Amino acid sequence: MSRSFEYKFMQQQGFIESDENRAKTHFRALQWQPRIVGSAILVGIILQNPWIFLAISAILWINTLLPRLNPFERLYDATLGKRRYEGKLPPAPAPRRFMQGMAATINLIVALALWGNQMAVAFIFQIFLIVAFGLLLFGKFCLGAYLYHLFKGNKKFAQQTSPWSP
Repeated sequence: MSRSFEYKFMQQQGFIESDENRAKTHFRALQWQPRIVGSAILVGIILQNPWIFLAISAILWINTLLPRLNPFERLYDATLGKRRYEGKLPPAPAPRRFMQGMAATINLIVALALWGNQMAVAFIFQIFLIVAFGLLLFGKFCLGAYLYHLFKGNKKFAQQTSPWSP
């Protein structure tokens, strides 16, 4: 039986979903954070403002190190999640935290590069952010979680959870 891309995405993120409908609901909730962060990154790129990248990095580090305090998920729970009767979002599992840590690190590199007037370095990492968030939002593929599974030696699982797998 072929699983939906939402179900595969949730597995890739480290969540164990019992059924397709729950996976789709949870998927929509988790996409809220990258929409906000991706929009902030675009603003940061347009303005070339290191403070924006530093703020994004700081928030993502909180999400990584203290997943129960994730401000995006707590805000979602209090607003859209409450209105949709979805219940509270659980803390992020290791693959999702790894991805957030990667994004936090890359945003920090961009901020430091902009402060140091290292525009080529900033540009390269900004392109990486655009590609990674583009894959996440439009391709339903999380590069960070995929790499997490590869680094853990779970190549077969990583391939099975990709949106292009049968």
